Amino acid sequence: MITVGGDDAFIVAFAFYIGLMMAIGVYYYRRTKNMSDYFLGNRKLGAWVTSLSAEASDMSGWMLMGVPGFAYLAGLNAGWIAVGIAIGTWANWQFVAARLRRYTELAGNALTLPEFLQNRYKDKGNILRIVPAIFILIFFILYTSSGFVSAGRLFETVFGIPFQYAIFIGAGSVVFYTLIGGFLAVSRTDFIQGVMMFFAILLVPICAAMSMGGFGETMTAISNFKSEMFDPFLKPDGSQISMIEIISLLAWGIGYFGQPHILVRFMAIKSTDELPQATRIAMTWVILSLAAAVAVGMVGTVYLPVTLEGTNELFPPIIAGIVLSAVLAAIMSTASSQLLVAASAFAQDFYKTLLRKDADQTELVWISRASVLMIASTAVYLGFNPNSFILDMVAYAWAGFGAAFGPAILMSLFWKRTTKAGVIAGIIVGGVTVLVWKQFELFGLYEIVPGFIFSIIAIYVVSKLDKEPKREILDTFEKVNQSKI
Repeated sequence: MITVGGDDAFIVAFAFYIGLMMAIGVYYYRRTKNMSDYFLGNRKLGAWVTSLSAEASDMSGWMLMGVPGFAYLAGLNAGWIAVGIAIGTWANWQFVAARLRRYTELAGNALTLPEFLQNRYKDKGNILRIVPAIFILIFFILYTSSGFVSAGRLFETVFGIPFQYAIFIGAGSVVFYTLIGGFLAVSRTDFIQGVMMFFAILLVPICAAMSMGGFGETMTAISNFKSEMFDPFLKPDGSQISMIEIISLLAWGIGYFGQPHILVRFMAIKSTDELPQATRIAMTWVILSLAAAVAVGMVGTVYLPVTLEGTNELFPPIIAGIVLSAVLAAIMSTASSQLLVAASAFAQDFYKTLLRKDADQTELVWISRASVLMIASTAVYLGFNPNSFILDMVAYAWAGFGAAFGPAILMSLFWKRTTKAGVIAGIIVGGVTVLVWKQFELFGLYEIVPGFIFSIIAIYVVSKLDKEPKREILDTFEKVNQSKI
């Protein structure tokens, strides 16, 4: 029997987690034989893996660090963004998931969102494939880079490794299992990471409150410290929150309709029969996790060691290592999903569409793996300067995806009169509105709100001015209504 010391136990927990993620990548390497396997797991995911991998790839480190940080400063004021996210998540599962799953298979078995849009409108000019793919590639390189920076900072803080080396360790572990295992590895690791994130975010506030004498004593301490913390309509300075600010916080929810790394999970589920169970699992995870994330921040105001970076003061070393591994899990789950979607945009929507239309499945899988490596290398290079514009870009990339793709996906799924010209107009108007609105910060309104609204208007107006879709396009739309996939 080997006795492990405190620091050693902490490191062992961390190393075991990273080793497990890599082992999963190796296991699924031999099961990845074609593009459907590499990007969608051959549409064979069950309810549990689909739901938890979707939420893990969505929530990222911001749920374990961002939301608690917001609640630490603003108390229940942070609850508005949690409510918006919960409603958006539910609406995405309830209304988009089943129809997107059916439509992507019936529309030429599309493996990516750009391919779905091209097939949906019988676009022979490839514009509906190239334009969205460019957005995906650019924004996800930036997103992935920010994830690598976060992982590097975590290794730097925990182990004292210089950042330039730490970012390679964080990125390398993500790239390894994504590169060789593809979607099958990413979805399974996301499942494990989702479980870890769930228990870690619940464990921290519960243990902290118990160490302070219980929940009643903790709430009293918070109220004595700053009673405004329990009023969702008050800001930290005691002033009233405006309706514009409430709308802006709730509006995070509408971004879900346009996030490729989340929507791809719906495309990969085995059958729409699995979706009711998957929705229940996902919503349970989201509601409890977000509530706990707000609780972490509020408890942290009266018990400062209760931060995910200070877990050594709250837990034994082995438990602290597991909790901090959950922070890394949050970062890795999102980075791997975004990296895979970006690689699919390059391999499937650029290489196959423009360079090698006759490329076979084996060639495309290897091109996909090479593109994972190239995109990751670019993301690491950009991440060497963590204080550059990248982190500012990530702040509104969510809005960019939500406003550019969200209305396009919704209208494509639910309005048969939508045309190719309308979708192109919506993507451009939504994306440009977000970029322009962000620069001027008009009325203090979150840029996704005007971007989403203007995009829908553009799709509707341009589609109505355009000639009606061809009969074969309308026939496929009707098949989706009747499909039992």
